[in-house]
Amino acid sequence: MTEAAERFFESLPARAPDVLGGLTDGTLQIDLGTDHQTEHWLVRMRPGSVQVSRERGPADAIWYSSAALFDRLISGEAQGVAAVLRNESTFSGNVVLFLVFRRFFPNPPGTRDPRETARRAVGRPV
Repeated sequence: MTEAAERFFESLPARAPDVLGGLTDGTLQIDLGTDHQTEHWLVRMRPGSVQVSRERGPADAIWYSSAALFDRLISGEAQGVAAVLRNESTFSGNVVLFLVFRRFFPNPPGTRDPRETARRAVGRPV
């Protein structure tokens, strides 16, 4: 496991109030593979909160990724849905949990919100 991934998972509880809202409620098991080893993370998501543990357990969804791909996801160099569609990672279970979890990943470097760009074009404050 990379240090960046460790920091990412440690940051989730503090970031959850800003990222998670609505009716998010479920457990996502994230399996990260390196060579012949798999590390497990259990992420319990509730509205505005996250609990993270390093275990396997009953989960509403399971997502498998290589550790290298996960490092690219947490740096914004790759996109989660695109990785699943390209079969670089696999997912089973409640797809809503995966779609919600991907909000924790940063946008690609250099990405700008089109609403900010439009506001600047018409001279309104951002």
